[in-house]
This record gives sequence, C-alpha cells and structure tokens, in this order.
Amino acid sequence: MEKATLGGGCFWCLEAVFLGMKGVSAATSGYAGGYVANPSYEEVCGKRTGHAEVVQIAYDPAVISFRDVLRVFFAIHDPTTKDRQGADIGPQYRSIILTHDTTQEAAAREVITELTAAQLWRNPIVTEVVPLTEFWPAEPEHHNYFARNPWSGYCQAVVAPKVAKFRKNFSDFLKPAHGA
Repeated sequence: MEKATLGGGCFWCLEAVFLGMKGVSAATSGYAGGYVANPSYEEVCGKRTGHAEVVQIAYDPAVISFRDVLRVFFAIHDPTTKDRQGADIGPQYRSIILTHDTTQEAAAREVITELTAAQLWRNPIVTEVVPLTEFWPAEPEHHNYFARNPWSGYCQAVVAPKVAKFRKNFSDFLKPAHGA
C-alpha cells in the first residue's frame, strides 16, 4: 500500500469520494501543510495554524495509480481558486498535494502540466505541491462523515454532488457494489 495526502476544500468531500474508489483501503480526514502540532478543527478553521483540511488515502498501486488518484482529485474540486472551494473560504480549503516522495512530486507536477495544456479551466491551476512533513488525523467526528450524516444540509448540497460527479465520470474506478 502507498499513501497520498490531498487537500481540495472540505475534507468530508474528498474522503467520501476516495472511500468509493477501487484500490483505496482507507481515507482519513486530517490536517497538514501547517506549523502547529496536533491542531484541532477549531484551530484550523480559525486560520492560525497554516494547515489545510486534507484526506490521507492508502491505496494499492497495483489497482489504481497515483496519477489516476490525482485525475480524480482534480475533477472533484476547483484547483484554480486560491484558498476557496465554493462557499468554503480560507487557507484551510486550499488546493494542495502533499507529496510523500520525489516520485509523487514529479507525477503531481506532470499531471498539472498536462491539465494546464488541456485548458480545462479558464484560470490557471493554483494547487500547491509540497512535501508532507506531518499528517494530523482529524477528530473522530470528522471520520466517515458523509456516510454517517448523508441527510445533513452540507452533505446534501456539497458532498453528495461531488460523490455523484465521481461516480458518473469515473465509473471504471468505482469499488464493486456490495454483494456484486
């Protein structure tokens, strides 16, 4: 298993998508990219820690490649808005890839170059690519949030459409349905 750590807005959205992706055995919401040890959700939302809301996934590279993980990542958030995803505003919502090694860094930069050349967005990609120094898991109430709270307003308005977009556009990356 390998790990990828990505931030693209609220971690509940990314976690819900990646938990449905074949080859992914775990997706953990947390914080990274900042300078405060073991931050709380309130501290990160207070914009004084430097951390982004991220999800760290464990995936099997024999089933899904890091590049494919990144293709899904870029498709489910807007990588052209600095410190913002929709109504979620602040540095904790920035687009960021926290690399685990130089191979991931090179792949991330290559995928960004490919996507830039494809001109999928009007504005340039502002996604940060930085080495991961530390990942801090979020508090338990943030883990598996969408599955536990599917009818909450935020989940219905923000998370569910991203999950639906993933399912529609990346059907070949979906985990098999239970009992299939």
